[in-house]
Amino acid sequence: MNTNQTRRDWNARQRPVISPARRGPVAPRRSRKGLIIPLLVAVLVLPVVFAGWLWFHVDSSVRRIDAFPDYPGRPEATAGTNWLVVGSDSREGLDPETAAGLHVGDADGQRTDTILIAHLPDNSTTPTLISLPRDSRVPVPGRGRTMINEAFAVGGPPLLAQTVEQATGLRIDHYAEVGFGGFAGLVDAVGGVEMCLDQEMHDVKTGQTLQAGCQTLDGPDALTFVRMRYSDATPRSDLDRVANQRKFIGALAAEASSITTLINPFRAYALADQGASALTMLDSDGPGDLLSLGWAMRGMSSGGVVTTTVPVTDSKAHQWDKEKALRLFKAMETDDPVPQDLIVN
Repeated sequence: MNTNQTRRDWNARQRPVISPARRGPVAPRRSRKGLIIPLLVAVLVLPVVFAGWLWFHVDSSVRRIDAFPDYPGRPEATAGTNWLVVGSDSREGLDPETAAGLHVGDADGQRTDTILIAHLPDNSTTPTLISLPRDSRVPVPGRGRTMINEAFAVGGPPLLAQTVEQATGLRIDHYAEVGFGGFAGLVDAVGGVEMCLDQEMHDVKTGQTLQAGCQTLDGPDALTFVRMRYSDATPRSDLDRVANQRKFIGALAAEASSITTLINPFRAYALADQGASALTMLDSDGPGDLLSLGWAMRGMSSGGVVTTTVPVTDSKAHQWDKEKALRLFKAMETDDPVPQDLIVN
């Protein structure tokens, strides 16, 4: 043993010993469990709070119209649920700069470029989405036999709904309408929608062009796509346009219901906010009704929804094929599958 080292140790200054009583209270060490529980509560509760607030925001922001009035001879409710979905060409609320960016012109009044019936069955039958060409000539109450589009122009949603009900024999349960600006806003809210075009689409009336190939369409380009009928790419004119409209709606529904949209609070909010400000619905309809429609339509792009145009007898889609149209609407009325020979795209 080194005695010099021992002496140095003996001579070292000793630290005073402090009793626990003089140290004061010692802060307790926070356990991992104490941190995890608040974190789990936040993860579980915050999405619920956000979803509840978003639900209220949509419900309070949607434009409302009076419920469809009853009239003598109105069809009785049958199997399933029927939506009348309308794309209005109203420029209301669009400033000149926005209208110019959307290439929609400055026409007064309101018409509809899109008239659809969405049938949601009560059984396991596949949902159905049917286009009614806007130039179809049908009996319009108070106007005689004329284009179905005129019903909306002169009488708004109530007269259009009555016209559709009497022409199809189907009772309309719900109504959804979106205008030009609202449609473009919905597309932009989901970050655009990918579409694959077989050939270039050039509208000789508006001068707008969409290139061939797969691409992501933003709001203005999407509006160009669903409105185009004066193009070499749409030789059937309105029949091609309504087919493209259904194709795009399917892609938009799939994008809106995708997991990347639903788990992204910023994109989910943008979609809900744009949807609420863009939509016109019945007084009796709410977010739950809209959600059921969107959820049913999400399978359009993958074949999970039957899509077709009401059967017509001429290339301009002026006259319906009465026998085939009757069979189509009867299948919807009874929640039966749509016969394959009635599916036209």
